[in-house]
Amino acid sequence: MEEKQIFSVQNWLPIQTIFEKGIIKLKDNSYVKILKVIPINYNLKSELEKEAILNSYKIFLKTCNFDIQILIQSNKKDLSKHSSNINTQMEKETNKNILELSQNYINFIQKINNEKKSSSKNFYIIIKNSHKNKKENINEEIIFQDLNEKYFKIKECLSRCGNVVQEYDSKEEIIQIILSFLSTKNFIENN
Repeated sequence: MEEKQIFSVQNWLPIQTIFEKGIIKLKDNSYVKILKVIPINYNLKSELEKEAILNSYKIFLKTCNFDIQILIQSNKKDLSKHSSNINTQMEKETNKNILELSQNYINFIQKINNEKKSSSKNFYIIIKNSHKNKKENINEEIIFQDLNEKYFKIKECLSRCGNVVQEYDSKEEIIQIILSFLSTKNFIENN
């Protein structure tokens, strides 16, 4: 009888160690840093502002002469709690116009929720260290410095576009991000 080999998630994941400030050491001895990007609402900008943003973004792409990966995570939202909160507030309201507007708003929220069109998006940039020779024993501090320099370059360039770029402060935040991408519930809902 042939014995089945069981693999754990830890064997499957390419992660070896998670450090502070969003830095992860992978099993192939390379290092990555995860950054969160809080984008601007491009659609609300004037044509002149849109042109300036696009030009700043072009500069960002030309300036970052290293590999980056951009990830967008879309999460479906349940708006029933928000609708319930409005209903609670309506019970205290006496103005008929506000009551009518509130009811119309609740109907709109319920429609969006029923059609499953409500979602939020999280944006991430992943940068990798530039040291090609993985056999060479390079000091981790040098690698961390390299990743942090790339972070500041990205932060400076994207802030010119109006975006906010943040690094993560703790291991727990990075674990939560990884779990959110691996979550079966999110995977099923998003597909």
